[in-house]
Formats: sequence, structure tokens, C-alpha cells
Amino acid sequence: MVEEEVGVFRERVYPPLTTLGLFIGQALSADGGCQEAVARHHAERTAQGEDPCSISSGPYCKARQRLPLSRIERLTVSVGERLEQMTGRTWKWRGRSVKLLDGTTVSMPDTPANQAAYPQSGEQQAGLGFPLALLVALISLSTGAVLRWATGPCRGKGSGEQALFRSLMSHLNAGDIILADRYHCTYFTVALLAEQGVDLLTCQHQRRVTDFRHGTRLGYRDRLVTWMRPQRPQWMDPATYARMPRQLTVRQTEVAGRVLVTTLTDARHVTPTDLDMLYRSRWQVEVDLRSIKAVMGMDVLRSQSPVMIEKEIGVYLLAYNLVRGIMARAAAGAQLVARALSFKGAVQLLLAFQQQLRWAAAKSARILCAQILGAISAMRVPIRPGRIEPHAIKRRPKNHALLTVPRHVARAAIIRTRAQYA
Repeated sequence: MVEEEVGVFRERVYPPLTTLGLFIGQALSADGGCQEAVARHHAERTAQGEDPCSISSGPYCKARQRLPLSRIERLTVSVGERLEQMTGRTWKWRGRSVKLLDGTTVSMPDTPANQAAYPQSGEQQAGLGFPLALLVALISLSTGAVLRWATGPCRGKGSGEQALFRSLMSHLNAGDIILADRYHCTYFTVALLAEQGVDLLTCQHQRRVTDFRHGTRLGYRDRLVTWMRPQRPQWMDPATYARMPRQLTVRQTEVAGRVLVTTLTDARHVTPTDLDMLYRSRWQVEVDLRSIKAVMGMDVLRSQSPVMIEKEIGVYLLAYNLVRGIMARAAAGAQLVARALSFKGAVQLLLAFQQQLRWAAAKSARILCAQILGAISAMRVPIRPGRIEPHAIKRRPKNHALLTVPRHVARAAIIRTRAQYA
């Protein structure tokens, strides 16, 4: 399998599988640095009686560059899709796969190559900001695993969540349900998804007028309405536009002051309360992205080039999916749903046991694995329905001065000031 991607390779201190394993360890480690990964590999070789490797991080960094991006992406998608296929009917919504859609941004080192591929915010001055990449992900509601993702710049033509989502649509399956925020409540998103047999549940866009006096009445403030096809947008070619229907029928319903829009139009089988309960679970994607960025530390990437940035994102998501796979196994053994378990708790347990697992014999390793799964199944997320928290922080940051000029300019000013008093 490795030779399919990297071809024939000679045995090095850092062969592909070893390098990938160390890379995944970096994503799960609190330190996350290449030097820490090299030190870990050095310790393992020494303990096994092998010749110790150099403690320089250079060879390891070159080995990471040799890892093919396509292999990392294939592994990540394979783990996520396998988890989705293995989930039972009880973990799904009425037997259907529900996929959460959302986007987030990650920053990276301020290098010329990164700036060219992922320009910084236009509100920041040159030399003061950091390159930003937009990440749009499809995440399984039942397991929390990342199924597909796409990255792109935050600025420029063809950027944006909707453009990246359209690049992922071909990977959806008929019968899927997409939960998305109001940003995706557009005519062409609904039409393109319906063309593939995929349903959408979202919130009404704030610019669209909702009038419950029009349309076919299904119940109190619950209507079927018709949307007319708007003019062709610039990103859509004429052939695709001609294929789009001239009108769409969607369902608009208001529950608890929130207007939901969906293509789940059968009011006899799906009530407004059902739609509201399903849409409330969309919040899980916010928690999942927070786990990837805050718990695993993907919020600020370390790579110096766009190619390695894509590999780093892929490895983070691969490590995340592997943890989700262990959580799913623990939940199934305890007859729970995977969403009932704590992701952060699972990562902490795996890191705590990693040394013992590395040196345990086969029989001892099986016992340790069973103990780990049992411990993970006991770390359950408290049920807090209707929880409301302000989007603000209480602890004040330290009162450091802000850098208002490029760093090399500030450094030169300090040198000049010191020279005056020398």
C-alpha cells in the first residue's frame, strides 16, 4: 500500500510508515514540534537496542516532505467513511446519514510562500498579519468523524464556504441529509443537492423575506413555498444553469422563533418539532471544530510552505479520525452513542497510556486496550439541553504592546536605541 504512493524506497531511519506515525504523534502531542518527535524516535531506537538516530530534526523534516499528500488524504477519508458505514441504524437519524457542514479558518507562519497561497486579511497591514486558510468540512453527526474537507484562501475569486462546499458535493450520497447554517440557504445550493438526492436543513437567510400567508399550508407557520430560479451567478457555467430547475419547492417552518428551511417536505412523517430537534444537533459541528483546533492545536499551523500546510491539515484530521474510531469502538462496547463520550478525555487517556502500550507484550497490550476502551466509555459528556453561554471571555489577556510595524523594522529600532546609549 505504501509503495502505491511513494514507489520503491530504501530503508532509512525514517521510512514512510514510521514518519507518518511520528507525524500523527505530533498532531496529538501537546508540544507538537518536530524536535519532540525526533526525541521520541531516538528514545525508541535506543530502548530497542538499535543504533540511535541523530537528534537533529533535519532528516525527519525531509522525510515528512517525501510523504505524498494523496496518501494522507486517502487514509483520512478511508477511516472516516469506514466509521460512517459501520454505524448502526440507532446512531443515525431515522436510518439516514446526517452530515454536518461548517467552515473555519487556521493561521500559519508568515512566509512569502504561505502569503502567496493564503493571503492574510485585507484589514491587516503587510508584515503584521498571518496567512489564513479557510477549511470547510463535512462531519458525521453519528460518529463525529471528518468525512471530507476542502481548503482554500480566505480572499480572492472562487474563495468562500459555498465554493469549497460545491467542490465536496460530488462525494455526497443519495439519501444524505446536510445540516448547515443560514449562509448556505441559497437557491443553487438546494438545487445542486436535490439533483443528487440529498436533503438540506438550514436556517432562513436573514435577507430573505418569510411570509407565512403564501404557499401551501402544512400547519401553523409551516408552509410549502416556491422559489423561482434567480439569474445565473458568475461562478456557474451556462450548461449547469440551464440544467437547474426553473422553480423549487421548499418547506419553511417556524419553531421557537427560528425559521427553518428544508427539503424534508413530508409533514406527516417529519413534524416541525422533529426538524427543530434535528437542527439543534448542528451545534455538534462547532464542538468538533473546537476539538480539532483547540484540543489538538490545529488553530495555528507550523509548516513553512503551502504543500506542507496541506499535509499538516491532513495529518491533524487523520489523527482526529483515529481517535474518533477508538471512541466509536468504546461506545459500541458500552452500548452508548459515540456522541455521549468526551473527545478531550479520550485524547488524554491515549496519551497517558502510550508509553505502556509501546512496550507491552501482546497479551498485556490486549489487556491495556480493553482497559483504555472501558475508561473512555466512562468519560461521558454531561447532558445540558438548552445550554446558553455568552460568546465572550472573562479572563483578560496580558497587557502586552501590539506590534504595529513589521518585526524587522521594530528590531532595527531597538538596535538603534541601544546604540545611542552604548
